[in-house]
Amino acid sequence: MGDRRSSSPGAVILTVCVAQFMVPMMLTAVGVALPSIGREFNASAQQLGLVEQLYILAPAISMLTFGRLGDMVGRARIFLTGLVLFTALTASLGFVQSIHMFLIQRFFQGIGASMLLSGSMALVASVFPVEVRGRKVGIVSAFTYSGLSSGPVLGGLITSQLGWRYVFWLVVPFGVVACILCLYRLRDDPKLSQHSERSERREPIDWQGSLVFALGIGLIMLGASHLGQWKAAPFMIFAGLALVFLFVFLETRTRAPLLDVSIFARNRFFTLSCLAAMGSYAATFGLIFFMSLYLQYAMGMSPRNAGFFLLIQPLTQMLASPLAGRITDRTAPERVANFGIAATCAGLIAIAATVGTGAPIWLIAAELALIGAGFGVFITPNTVAILGSVTPREYGMASGMIGTVRTLGMVISMTTITLVFSLLMGGQPVTKTTVPLFASGMQAGLIVFVLFSCSGLILSMKREAGSRE
Repeated sequence: MGDRRSSSPGAVILTVCVAQFMVPMMLTAVGVALPSIGREFNASAQQLGLVEQLYILAPAISMLTFGRLGDMVGRARIFLTGLVLFTALTASLGFVQSIHMFLIQRFFQGIGASMLLSGSMALVASVFPVEVRGRKVGIVSAFTYSGLSSGPVLGGLITSQLGWRYVFWLVVPFGVVACILCLYRLRDDPKLSQHSERSERREPIDWQGSLVFALGIGLIMLGASHLGQWKAAPFMIFAGLALVFLFVFLETRTRAPLLDVSIFARNRFFTLSCLAAMGSYAATFGLIFFMSLYLQYAMGMSPRNAGFFLLIQPLTQMLASPLAGRITDRTAPERVANFGIAATCAGLIAIAATVGTGAPIWLIAAELALIGAGFGVFITPNTVAILGSVTPREYGMASGMIGTVRTLGMVISMTTITLVFSLLMGGQPVTKTTVPLFASGMQAGLIVFVLFSCSGLILSMKREAGSRE
């Protein structure tokens, strides 16, 4: 990494923002390009589903490991390695000639994304003082939501005009510039680096725990995403849960654990903040999927118009996050987070009551805006609260945990949708004739989302400033 000088704060925020934009953009943009990819490779529906699943699975199973590894060997080192890997594999995906190679490289692209995301918030926390940390985290969050919201639009335009391969190639220059900037302007804190070097000699990474955790989360995700399709899916979920419990058991008996599980008992603030985040993601992630089908089948919108309409939620999230960050720098982050998740909860209650009642489109738009703004107001201060509740040497672990609970919340959200449709629609496809069944199933799912959000609100409100470590 060069000399031992400190990182440039400007370089840190710029490279982290680029990473936080590219990673989600590669999820939503490729989702739009899937039909073109499927036609060229003559891929099955199951293989196309794996294109997205593998990209999400890779960070889910490895983010905690890379967060811990960053604390031990240097966060900037892990971040740069991930940036190089992600950029190289993004470029190479534009050259693949078979669906099997595409799937393999897509998984390792996700590993690169995991290395980026696991330590990005830790890097921001390590170079910016507490009094401005909120606004910086808010800016990073805004880039995340801009990647999510612009992905479908950019993916659709690029695929239709240039072809799906250019969806990958046009991202590469940003990655290359970020790599150069990271190489010359990002360095690990000398004091933390010296501590990491000592820790690395004395405390090797817990690869056994990492493997057990990866297998457990992987089985849960794959089983949950194939409920109703694979007979073994429920057994995969139960096996995954058993492995997660085994992971917790092993971590309590390991000298150098991947995750010091005692932190959940001794640091109540950290625990409640993580659980509140998981509840919030579980309540909101599946909403776009529900609304996409509802707008097209129940309200008669075209796919194009529905796509633009659904930009309301991520755009309001993008606008609200920096504002919430500025407010967070002036007051206790948990108070701002409570307000945000309460707004999200109110929006979900309103939209659950609206579905199937013939409500005007402007009302649905207002409800989506409220949910998006509330989520944006919640997630920035909640991230600041999590990072502020641990020591600087634990920033990597905390950053990895932020990504892990986000992924678990997403899995819970999509599993809820799968279960609702399986139980209430009996596996029937969504068509004009099954719209009433779909609407009732969607309403049931939204009620569950409301319960997730309310649980997150209760957990968030239970935090007390005195409970910080």
